[in-house]
Amino acid sequence: MSQKTPVPGDSSLAGDGAGSTIGGGTLFAAIMLLVGGLLGIIQGIAAIAEDDVYARIGNYVFEFDLTAWGWIHLIVGIIVALAGVGLFAGSNAARIAGVTVAGISVIVNFLWLPYQPWWSFILIAIGIGIIWTLCAHWHPAAD
Repeated sequence: MSQKTPVPGDSSLAGDGAGSTIGGGTLFAAIMLLVGGLLGIIQGIAAIAEDDVYARIGNYVFEFDLTAWGWIHLIVGIIVALAGVGLFAGSNAARIAGVTVAGISVIVNFLWLPYQPWWSFILIAIGIGIIWTLCAHWHPAAD
């Protein structure tokens, strides 16, 4: 029975390496994908159900009807949350999907800035954190 000596920078002891289903960084990213997805779903439902929730803006390059923005946020939010659920299962495909949909979510929320700046900044920060975490704790040879 040999015990592995900790080496700085070795994430296999933290649970992100071979033989584990989900480690600390991946768990964080999965939870943040679920949170970001649920916030996107709530944002979409609010825009679809009641157009009075969000302020009307003037001329804006990416100006859509609020109902259209609501559907965009709802669909992206559902896909982001599903990627988080898949990440809980330890799927490498869910990791790739998580990075992709988090990037899409960042772009959508950047375009949404004139409508809800603070909400958008929060979701952009969550998306960037997800992308960084999933890429920093990725060990493709182990998957």
